[in-house]
Amino acid sequence: MNSAAKTEKLDRVVIRFAGDSGDGMQLAGDRFTHEAAAFGNDLATAPNFPAEIRAPAGTLPGVSSFQIQIADYDILTAGDRPDVLVAMNPAALKANVADLPRGATIVINADEFTKRNLSKVGYLRNPLDDETLADFVVHAVPMTTLTLGAVEAAGLSKKDGQRAKNMFALGLLSWMYHRPIGGTEQYLREKFVAKPDIAEGNILAFIAGWNYGETTESFATTYEIERAVLPPATYRQITGNTALAYGVVAAGQLSGLPVFVGTYPITPASDILHELSKHKNFGVTTFQAEDEIAGIGAALGASLGGALGVTSTSGPGLALKSETIGLAVMTELPLLIIDVQRGGPSTGLPTKTEQADLLQALFGRNGESPVAVLAPQSPADCFGTAVEAVRIALTYRTPVLLLSDGAIANGSEPWAIPTVTDLTPIDPGFEREASDGVTFAPYARDAETLARPLAVPGTKGLEHRIGGLEKADGSGNISYEPVNHELMVRLRQAKIDGISVPDLVVDDPTADADLLIIGWGSSYGPIGEACRRVRSTGQRVAHVQLRHLNPFPRNLGSILRRYRTVVAPEMNLGQLAMLLRARYLVDVQPWTKVAGLAFSAQELVGVIEAALYGSLPDLEAAKARTARDQATYRTNGAPVR
Repeated sequence: MNSAAKTEKLDRVVIRFAGDSGDGMQLAGDRFTHEAAAFGNDLATAPNFPAEIRAPAGTLPGVSSFQIQIADYDILTAGDRPDVLVAMNPAALKANVADLPRGATIVINADEFTKRNLSKVGYLRNPLDDETLADFVVHAVPMTTLTLGAVEAAGLSKKDGQRAKNMFALGLLSWMYHRPIGGTEQYLREKFVAKPDIAEGNILAFIAGWNYGETTESFATTYEIERAVLPPATYRQITGNTALAYGVVAAGQLSGLPVFVGTYPITPASDILHELSKHKNFGVTTFQAEDEIAGIGAALGASLGGALGVTSTSGPGLALKSETIGLAVMTELPLLIIDVQRGGPSTGLPTKTEQADLLQALFGRNGESPVAVLAPQSPADCFGTAVEAVRIALTYRTPVLLLSDGAIANGSEPWAIPTVTDLTPIDPGFEREASDGVTFAPYARDAETLARPLAVPGTKGLEHRIGGLEKADGSGNISYEPVNHELMVRLRQAKIDGISVPDLVVDDPTADADLLIIGWGSSYGPIGEACRRVRSTGQRVAHVQLRHLNPFPRNLGSILRRYRTVVAPEMNLGQLAMLLRARYLVDVQPWTKVAGLAFSAQELVGVIEAALYGSLPDLEAAKARTARDQATYRTNGAPVR
């Protein structure tokens, strides 16, 4: 027994699991997350996937990682820098060691630090044998050897046995942080129910990792993190993609409409299709089309036929869907388009995050073709945003674009499960039958919403036609009259402008801050955490996060004009800042990042402090800094061609 190990209480910890894409780091991190959620910690996660499907084993492009922050208080991000790094090979160490603060703990699979593996990533000497890692607390553990010894009783082959080393690492970390083991054992038996020998081997490896921590003398300390005090509710861990899928299912139930999902798989949106395909019992039909264009075409056809039409994609797919979105604008049909943004353009960075589709969502179609645009701020917020997007689509007879991103889609956090009574029904307003003596007027408009009535084509007495050619106001006859076209263009814009959007509430505890940080989408967590840190030092800063990007909230202009300095951090080159400057004539300062990575809270602390002291770099200075960074990278980080 490791009776010498003392227990230290922490309020939070950030752990990163890293290894080859085949090392099971996502599974290990996900299981650690589930146990933290079941225990009652607040948590946030940030998986990081390699873009290459089959990168050579042991190389930097093949490194996969999973970061989690757990805490006994409300947190907003997965943490800036890991307190603990689990590195399964030299590539994982080299790819992640620069992110570690001095004094961090590194748990290393020493078996993988062979001369061959070291040379793959440019290590001339073994960092375990010199002073390379002198600033860290290093535990070199022969995980592969110990795992193979543990799984021998299950009769696994050497190949299958080596695959279980992620469970050894998980067991060791579970011991270090007093995580229960029963849930993981049950999960493994259920996951591998058809392969009991694999299940048994993984369980043996998991227990071996736990026992190694318990019996070795090299770990002097274990750690405890108490449950978080959160508002009373029933919670579950949820990812952004799963929450979006649940929101779509809930919207179908609230509206009484069957859900039709016409889509094409694309990273990082594919999990939405995967999840929705499980819910046929809730009236959900999923159709994996041959391409993006067919997917949205089928979804729009379903909307015309009286269903709730939904399509999901990422940036490249949104470009392909643009013509059909324009048709949905012209025909004024409800349609939900979910865009899980990734690094672009073109194929770009399929597994990395970005916020660069905002202008495409707003203007990426021919003609004046306005649509409503919303953006969730966190994984848990995806559920409510999806329901709200559907409500707008059905109420105002319009396509609605929902802009998630890779950080939200794959990240997870606790979600307070709503009760049915918490959810307001959605009236789709479909005309079901003809009224005696009343002629159906498909081109009439509601006085408040400017929405046209909807009826399933072919319903007796409600026969009508719609299409992509411009129609005369009121009659629906094809019209090329200039005056009519201008009227219809302005009517469609007025319908979007008239969407009821709640006023913004500014997070400004002192109500006298001079600086406002404005964001949208997944920047919510890093901005919110940065503001907390700055306020803890006695400085004043306000924060507001946009969910509605078209139309903007009615009070946005007055909020922007209230503050001396406004800064907009975005993972693009300043798209929201440009829109706000143009619309409200306020000098919104962009702070931009297009690295395929989310902001860290600490880098935004630096931005806030620079803005407070009047030294926020202007665009030219930011460009110069980026150019210097890129020059350094080209010289030191990659071959110069």
